[in-house]
Amino acid sequence: MINVSAWAIRRPLPALMIFFVLCVAGLWGFWKLPVARFPDVSFPMVVVTISQPGAAPSQLETEVTRRVEDQVATLDGVKRVTSSVTEGVSTTAIEFQLETDLASALDDTRAAVSRIRADLPQDVQEPLVTKVTIGGALMTYAVASDRMGVDELSWFVDRDVTRALFGVPGVAQVSRQGGVERMVRIDLDPDALQAYGITAGAVNQQLARTQVERPSGRTELGSGQQVLRTIATVQDAKQLEDFAIALPDGRGVRLGTLARITDATADPTQVALLDGKPVVAFSISRTRGSSELAVAEEVKAALDTLQKQNPGTAFQLVTSTVDETERSYHSSMEMLFEGALLALAVVWLFLRDWRATWISAIALPLSIIPTFAVMYWLGFSLNMITLLALSVVVGILVDDAIVEIENIVRHLRMGKTPLEAAREAADEIGIAVIATSMTLAAVFIPVAFMPGIAGKFFREFGWTAATAVLFSLLVARLLTPMIAAYQLKSHGEEEKEGPLMRRYLGLVDAALRHRWMTLGIATAFFVGSLLLVPLIPTTFIPFTDIGRSNLSLELAPGTRLEETVALTEQARAKLKSIPELKQVYATVGSVLDVGDPGKTGVGEPRKANLVLDWGQAGDRDRDQKQLEREVRTRLADLPGVRLSYISNEPGENLMLVLAGDDPQQLQTAAVALERELHTIKGLGSISSSASLLRPEIQILPDPQRAADLGVATADIAEAARIATSGDYTQRLAKLNLPERQIPIRVGFAQQTLRDPALIGQLRVPGRNGPVPLAAVADIVPGSGPSVISRYERQRNVTFTAELNGRPLGEVMQQVQQLPTVKNPPAGLSFINTGDAEVFVELFTGFVVAMIAGIACIYMVLLLLFNHALQPLTILTAVPLCAGGAFGALLLTNNMLSLPALIGLLMLIGIATKNSILLVDYAVIAEDEQGMSQHDALVDACRKRARPVIMTTIAMGAGMLPIALGLSGDSSFRRPMAMAVIGGLITSTALSLVVIPAAYTVVDDLGGWMRRKLRRDVKPPAA
Repeated sequence: MINVSAWAIRRPLPALMIFFVLCVAGLWGFWKLPVARFPDVSFPMVVVTISQPGAAPSQLETEVTRRVEDQVATLDGVKRVTSSVTEGVSTTAIEFQLETDLASALDDTRAAVSRIRADLPQDVQEPLVTKVTIGGALMTYAVASDRMGVDELSWFVDRDVTRALFGVPGVAQVSRQGGVERMVRIDLDPDALQAYGITAGAVNQQLARTQVERPSGRTELGSGQQVLRTIATVQDAKQLEDFAIALPDGRGVRLGTLARITDATADPTQVALLDGKPVVAFSISRTRGSSELAVAEEVKAALDTLQKQNPGTAFQLVTSTVDETERSYHSSMEMLFEGALLALAVVWLFLRDWRATWISAIALPLSIIPTFAVMYWLGFSLNMITLLALSVVVGILVDDAIVEIENIVRHLRMGKTPLEAAREAADEIGIAVIATSMTLAAVFIPVAFMPGIAGKFFREFGWTAATAVLFSLLVARLLTPMIAAYQLKSHGEEEKEGPLMRRYLGLVDAALRHRWMTLGIATAFFVGSLLLVPLIPTTFIPFTDIGRSNLSLELAPGTRLEETVALTEQARAKLKSIPELKQVYATVGSVLDVGDPGKTGVGEPRKANLVLDWGQAGDRDRDQKQLEREVRTRLADLPGVRLSYISNEPGENLMLVLAGDDPQQLQTAAVALERELHTIKGLGSISSSASLLRPEIQILPDPQRAADLGVATADIAEAARIATSGDYTQRLAKLNLPERQIPIRVGFAQQTLRDPALIGQLRVPGRNGPVPLAAVADIVPGSGPSVISRYERQRNVTFTAELNGRPLGEVMQQVQQLPTVKNPPAGLSFINTGDAEVFVELFTGFVVAMIAGIACIYMVLLLLFNHALQPLTILTAVPLCAGGAFGALLLTNNMLSLPALIGLLMLIGIATKNSILLVDYAVIAEDEQGMSQHDALVDACRKRARPVIMTTIAMGAGMLPIALGLSGDSSFRRPMAMAVIGGLITSTALSLVVIPAAYTVVDDLGGWMRRKLRRDVKPPAA
């Protein structure tokens, strides 16, 4: 590898051709790379959703959920099984081990569910087995039209908008919010049913069996075959009024006599409001691997075309995550340029040679541009993580070129020609340059293999950073010496030592003479650094002001949709006077798609979500957290409402699961724990799934009376269901239109159902004709669980607490000290899940990555230096980073978080770079120039101090735009930059003195061991 520089100097054209090809490939890769906010991560998780409209959670748990759990728990690679049961819906999430193939897991789960399909109740809808895709809604649009009503606008979204957007590359899903479903309503008259002696179920059954279009075989007519088809469907709802209904006594009656028939809409189950006005809206999700910016642009173009084709129709963008992605992308690119310019300014200040500066400058684009080709080949995207990796290494990429150029300039000042200086300087420093780049790559690559969910995200970080570093090594060894040989000019005489250099060398001489004292002071400094760690709060990811808050309002179970809408409007009225509030988009009865079903739950009429748009952070004085606190204060007096914020940002909620088999014991412990959680100061909303009970009207059949009248329990349930809610969708008669089918729903009108005496008057089929429901059953009020949560096939209670800006690690420590958590009742267990689980997994993974990185560095240095102890000297610089890194975080009030850990990881590689430069030259001076150990170390410090300081300042300058937040919101990156800059200061200042002292100790230890081994190995007898 060292001779590559000499080859490139002799034959410059092949070297230039190599980088021309690499840059063309890189530019093509950059053009093809999708832009996203976060990496596209496919978690091996499969969700089984089974619906049975109207079924109680406790019934579904027994008849559906437990059977599904028992079946899927035996699949290979299952990590955990969790379930949530609400009214009419059972949802079971199967999380597989991370190495499991998602396609195979999906097929295995489908096969497992199909095996128990016959054991499930016959009334359940077909089980839906889907994989989990993390991402959430990209954009939400509201539609307005002065030519269409709500039902027509809803169908316009369902048909025209959906059809147009599915033609856009990258669009995965279009979901309507608000609006209504068209339905033919047959609202029965209870008095007419009683007078004619017929039940609602009988009317529904006759209609469903008669209003059909069925194939009826085929016949041969003449010389050909013809198909037989039975058609008994009406063309419009008006024709149903004359439909004949057979009565039990043999007579017939017109359907119009028994009911009011209208071509109308179904009872609304969801509402969307934009600044208080009802709207029909739709949200768009993208496919994995597509560019968020490209999809948003194509969607806008498709909607503009649709708007021109439908005059009077307007589309308004109400929410979007694309702006955040675009700001993150542009700010990251700006930081790259700013960091690069500052790093090059450092080169100019030290060398004062514009030729040397531009030769160093080309190392940046020639390292970064080919990296894009590798990123595209690996299937990455331009997202926060990969752009962070490039921002991290922007100061490092010029280091190798700086070291090469500085050494060449030093040789030029000895009076050599540019060709000789380039060849000899490149040869002299070759091992050091290779070692520094390989150690950095050895630090970053273990990050790509981190375990857990965090490892899925940081795979892209590790490979991107390592690739850029390796390309910078290629530039430094292949291109930099070659260009320097032909572009640099001869310098006059060698620079004389200045007063600063003389003082530094005097300090080195003193440190060498008092080496044990020097190492003792360094050790004390490291121990003191570790004492700072408990003073720094820890969290997952720093808070980011995205300019949008997702507020959730949850009312008591049983609340009607219109009551929730009214309260939502009441909440908006209390908030509209906040000056920073730009817009409020509210949905009632549906959920916000933030990409994580565990955070949003299932849509219910009692739940509302308000998207509060605050605008960009730079346009207001108060940050998002302050505004959210004001919202909570203003809504504190809303009656019977549970407030919470739904965040798609990790690290903002604490989730705790209490699991056990005894429901009563579980309930008692849950109440106690919820009370204890309220004692922790600073937390926001604390919610528990234990206290949610829904009101019920329970029909308790009397076996004796039912038997006497010939009434079956199943007939009682069916009669009540059809009269109040209508039959199951798959059983309903349909009105066939050219473009779609309209369901025909038979039942009582919503106004009629508000009469409490109606239930008892319902007619159920008996042996001798219909009888009142009250004659065969007792009707009593009751209650049951609104939500049943299950974890690993056990009942559980899930607690969610908003951190409200508090560090996650600090809150977790306080939770662990609560009496119920510290000493749980027998048979109950506590489980950290959600962000808390990932938090522990993340910190553990980074510790493992750091240890693996240090081990890789040692092995790389061992191979390059062929010496067992010299790598230990180089690694001595690593502990010297800690004081500066932890001190910088503490002084700037930054938490020890994910980006700070990335900074600490970087410092391991950066600190070794400085040590390698010193140790490498000391070895050369001893072995090749015959100097003594002391003189070799002093000479190494004389020759290599300037490149060490230059590269350190260049790296610090590269980090400065991130630390100062010069471009966009840098709250995520700032802790990393602060940790790196602080660690650079202490590691550079101390390693320039400590490393020479450590070298003497390690070198003497090596000499003693060699002498000891020679003495122990006796020569063979003659």
